[in-house]
Amino acid sequence: MTIIIFVIGIIIGSFLNVCTIRIPKGESIIYPPSHCTKCGKKLKWYDMMPILSYIIIKGRCRYCNEKIGFRYFGFEILCGTIFLMLYLKYGYNLITLKYIALFSVLFIISVIDFDTQVVYLCTTLPGILVGVIFIVINLFYKNSIHEYLFAAILYSGIIVLINFAGKAFIKKTVFGMGDAEVIFMCGLFLGMKFSMLMLFMTIILAGAVSMILMLLKLKSKTDYVAFVPFIAIASMVTVLYGQNILNFYNNFFLL
Repeated sequence: MTIIIFVIGIIIGSFLNVCTIRIPKGESIIYPPSHCTKCGKKLKWYDMMPILSYIIIKGRCRYCNEKIGFRYFGFEILCGTIFLMLYLKYGYNLITLKYIALFSVLFIISVIDFDTQVVYLCTTLPGILVGVIFIVINLFYKNSIHEYLFAAILYSGIIVLINFAGKAFIKKTVFGMGDAEVIFMCGLFLGMKFSMLMLFMTIILAGAVSMILMLLKLKSKTDYVAFVPFIAIASMVTVLYGQNILNFYNNFFLL
């Protein structure tokens, strides 16, 4: 079963990568069929086998010899690995499916944010709708849904307030509204405790990386640093290891 989950992950990862390329261009993610971005040649099925095709054609288009970025190969491996880790953590159930959905949406938004510094509503809205669907499913199991709704509103509200404060006092946009949308979406999936941990790790990670980039003079104080990739990383760490982190905190600091 582990092999099947990994294969499903790399196949979906291949599709997610297509989404990250086409959405910023305003193209359909379904039509036209996959093609070389340079020569426009329609790709055959054997040109699109995740991982294998990249290795067989040595990272180049079969038709025009244009170099294919390593990101295709790397992202497929990443998606397969995350899918497998989620399965091994939670088993074969709705929780795994929920977190796979969260990762998939975060993956698309993160890559696009990194590439273009834009968070598109057409990527956050489907994620929010899927989050609402899983909340409705919770009702059928007679589970509480209030913490998910409250987490979404509270933590996205914090981002909005920080942004308003930044504009008022330092005349600078600290976060984009797209970041607040992503935090709102994550709250619907993670609930109160996990959302709090995710946001804390996101801010620490983003701050540390930004500081390093400035020290290395790769970024200045006025340069934009994509925030959503840090949300995605923190979310996956939280989903996979969040309870362990919270238990460690409780045992270490609340003796």
